[in-house]
Amino acid sequence: MNLPARRQGSRSRGVVLACETVSRNLALELLSDAVPLPEPTGAALGATATRAVVLVGMPGAGKSAIGRRLAHRLGLPFRDADTEIEAAAGMPITEIFARYGEQHFRDGERRVIARLLSGPPIVLATGGGAYADARTRKAVRTSGAIALWLRCRLPVLMRRVAGREHRPMFLNADPAEVLERLMAARHPLYAEADIIVDCSEESPDQTTRRVADALAGWVPERRLPVALGERGYDILVGPGLLARAGALIAPAIPARRCVIVTDATVAGVHLPALRAGLAAAGITVLAEIAVPAGEASKSMGVLEGLLEQMLAAGVDRRCAVVALGGGVVGDLAGFAAAVALRGLPFVQVPTTLLAQVDSSVGGKTGVNLAAGKNLAGAFHQPRIVLADTRALTTLPSRELRAGYAEVAKHGLLQGALWSWCEAEGARVIAGDQAALAHAVIESCRLKAAIVADDEREESTEGGRALLNLGHTFAHAFEAECGYGGELLHGEAVAVGLGLAASLSARLGHCAQELPGRVIQHLSDLGLPVRIADLPRRFTVEALLGRMRKDKKVRDGAMRFVLLRAPGDAFTSADVPLEVVAKLLWDEGCGSGGT
Repeated sequence: MNLPARRQGSRSRGVVLACETVSRNLALELLSDAVPLPEPTGAALGATATRAVVLVGMPGAGKSAIGRRLAHRLGLPFRDADTEIEAAAGMPITEIFARYGEQHFRDGERRVIARLLSGPPIVLATGGGAYADARTRKAVRTSGAIALWLRCRLPVLMRRVAGREHRPMFLNADPAEVLERLMAARHPLYAEADIIVDCSEESPDQTTRRVADALAGWVPERRLPVALGERGYDILVGPGLLARAGALIAPAIPARRCVIVTDATVAGVHLPALRAGLAAAGITVLAEIAVPAGEASKSMGVLEGLLEQMLAAGVDRRCAVVALGGGVVGDLAGFAAAVALRGLPFVQVPTTLLAQVDSSVGGKTGVNLAAGKNLAGAFHQPRIVLADTRALTTLPSRELRAGYAEVAKHGLLQGALWSWCEAEGARVIAGDQAALAHAVIESCRLKAAIVADDEREESTEGGRALLNLGHTFAHAFEAECGYGGELLHGEAVAVGLGLAASLSARLGHCAQELPGRVIQHLSDLGLPVRIADLPRRFTVEALLGRMRKDKKVRDGAMRFVLLRAPGDAFTSADVPLEVVAKLLWDEGCGSGGT
C-alpha cells in the first residue's frame, strides 16, 4: 500500500485485531470461548467451497460474525479485509484515513482484496465501503468469487451499532442520519452482489445457516462472451435474471439511467419485474415506452415516434436504451439507440425464444421497408444481453414453436446441436426448463463465435451470412404477407429451412434424405413446413422478385445458404434461377396472377 513499515499490531489468540475504534462487527465476541462454532459441513455444500465468498454490507451487518461461522462450515480460511489492511500498514484504518485520505485507502484496500482473492478459496469479510468502490467490485467479479450481501433494515443496524458513537463516521453526528445516508448511497451498489440474504435479529448461527443454504442453492447464470475487442460483451443465460437486471446491467453501462422500450403485450407480463430489478440497483428509468406488438412496429413511422419520445424524456449519450421483448422490440430499440444522438448504449433483455437464441445477439438492428425486411438498419452491438429463461414459460405455444425454428437452424449449422434437436426438441416445445436453457446456451454459443469472426457480414464466403440459412425464402414470404402478424418470422424460417435443404439436395450438395429429415422434424413439432401450410398463396414471380431485393444479393446475384450435411453449410451465388423457380413451383406456388 505504499505506507510506513508495519507496526506490531495487538493480537489475541493468534489473530490480528483492529484497534478499538475500527474493530469489525462482533470481533471480540467471535474470539470468545463462549461462542461455539458449528461443525464444518463443507462437503455437504459441494462446489460452493471451491470458490471464495466475499461478504459485503453496512456497518453492523455482522460480516465478521457470519464470516467466521460460515468459513468453519465450509472448511475454508476466514480473512477480514480491514484487519489485513491494518496489518499491512502497521496502523489503524482511522490513522490511514487521517494521514493519506480516503482515496489512498480505497486504492490499497482494492489491492489487498485482489491479493486475498487471487489465492485459494477463502471467506472474506469486507469493510462497509469496499464494495461501494467500482474498481473493487470489478476485482471481486474478475476473481470469480461469490459476492454475498448481508442486507439489514435500519432498525436492526441501529441496535447493532448502539454504543459505537466513538467510531469516526458517528462522531458528532446522528447515527440514524449517517446510516440512512450510507444506505441510500451503498444499497444500489451492494445490489450487484450475486446473492442477497436479509438479516434480522436472529442469532448469528441462525443467519449463518441461512447464508449457507443460500450458497448451496445458488445457481450462477451462464456467461458467454462475444469477443469483439472493445465492443465485446457478455450474454447471460439463466432463470430469474429480470429480478437482478439492474445489478447485472449496471457494470456494463456508463451511467445509471435508461429508457425502457417494450411492446404493449410484454409490458403487462415482464415490465414490473424489470422495473423492480433496475430500481434495486439505483438505475433511474427516464421513460417506459411501449410500441404496438407485432412486426408492423418495425417501421420508419414507429421509429420516428420512438426517437421523439426518447429525446423528450431527456436522454443523453450516457443514457442506455433497454429493449424488453422479442425480436421486433430488440431490432427497433437497437436501431433507435444506434441513431439517437449518433449512438446510445444499448441493452438487450429478450423475452421470446426467438430473440434469446438469435436476434438479441450480434448487433443487427433495423426496420422493414415496403421493399423488404430489415432493409434499413445499423450494426449496433449491445453492452450486455440478459436471457432470462424463466420468461419463456409465459410464451404462447405458437411463439415458442416459432422460436424453435431458429434453434433448428443453429442445429443444422452446428451439427451436434441438430442431433440434439432431433432427440430433444419436443422437450423444448413442452417448455422443459433444462431443454430450453440448453437450446438458448448452445444457440448463443454458435452465434457468438460466428459474430466474433465476421461482425459486419463482410466475409466473401460463409461467415455471418451462414446465419441466414432458410432466410432468403423466409424473408420473401414475410414481405408478401405484409408484416401484419398472420405469419411469424419463425414460421417463415421453418418453411425456409425445408426449402434450403431441398434446394441443396436438388443441386446435389447433400443427401437426398436430408430435406425429409428437416421437414419431418419441424412438422412433428407443430411448425408449418410447406408453402401450402402458410396463410396465403404466392406466385413464383412475386417470391423471386422479393429475393432479388434481399440484403445478401451481391452484384445482382442472389446468394443462398446451402447444406452438405448438418454442420457443413456454405454460401453460394452459383444457383441457377430456374432451379429455384422449379422448386417453388413444385412446392405449390402459382404463376403470374394465379
